[in-house]
Amino acid sequence: MKLATLKTGSRDGTLVVVSRDLVTCQRVPHIAPTLQAALDDWERAAPQLQQVYEALNGGNAPEAESFLEEEAHSPLPRAYQWADGSAYINHVELVRKARGAELPASFYTDPLMYQGGSDSFVGPCDPICVLSEDWGVDLEAEVSVITGDVPMGATPEQAANAIRLVMLVNDVSLRNLIPGELAKGFGFFQSKPASAFSPVAVTPDELGKAWRDSKLHLPLLVTLNDKPFGRPNAGEDMTFSFAQLVAHAAKTRELEAGSIIGSGTVSNKQGSLHGSSIENGGVGYCCLAEVRMYETIEQGAPATPFLRYGDSVRIEMLDAEGSSIFGAIDQEVAHYHRRTE
Repeated sequence: MKLATLKTGSRDGTLVVVSRDLVTCQRVPHIAPTLQAALDDWERAAPQLQQVYEALNGGNAPEAESFLEEEAHSPLPRAYQWADGSAYINHVELVRKARGAELPASFYTDPLMYQGGSDSFVGPCDPICVLSEDWGVDLEAEVSVITGDVPMGATPEQAANAIRLVMLVNDVSLRNLIPGELAKGFGFFQSKPASAFSPVAVTPDELGKAWRDSKLHLPLLVTLNDKPFGRPNAGEDMTFSFAQLVAHAAKTRELEAGSIIGSGTVSNKQGSLHGSSIENGGVGYCCLAEVRMYETIEQGAPATPFLRYGDSVRIEMLDAEGSSIFGAIDQEVAHYHRRTE
């Protein structure tokens, strides 16, 4: 089943069920007005939403309308919880190696996680708005899940059963603000602006064999300024599964329905800088920081710039037949202007 949220007058938008091919959708106010409402009443709502989904796929939905990704908000325009992990240790190793630091052994057994801002996300086709290019704007292509209610102290098995939906996310980082914030010893805040999620969220069963062991085993495709930039497999080199990440988040607190847990930047182990890029036969990258890390390690200093105004980023994942699963996050970097309406 595929679900999305259309932009309407409400902050939380309007829930729609989307056909498998992402061509049509249907509003379902009689079932749930918003995705959060559906998650709050999942046992009742999910079977009814599934019936609409089957009707859409069979061409038997008389109230169907065209689905346009640019009219979609992030599936949850705001959420009660957004916690992002760092499940790909290769990414962490590169970050630390570039500054000459060793990787603590605990990083292989205890996930890294930070609590992000969730009061507002941006739509998948909305711009990445910042006030200054000097902040070091970077994309971070990731996979994420939305949970139902999760009890405190949940086991990974219990956490896996609580995963309701899977999405993609661009967890933008302002790299030049991060060192100063981390030096305070209190974590990210200003260096993590609003994230954008894929136009569509899908139930794990929709992913078939690609969803196993609470990991999504498909390449994550990243395009930068219309050129292939990354295609690492999201299921490879993932030290912590989503079941483990959700259980980690629930260790000392309950997670409420609608909580979002991210994987961290998808990253596969590769050889050298020369062999890691797509043009040189590698799988490329899901963030600019990794390229700069390779450059620092092998050349003594980074050469690749961070994003500038007008740069474009596209993040997508295709199924075995080459069809888009979640739709695409398709954004351009722009100067922020205060909303006047």
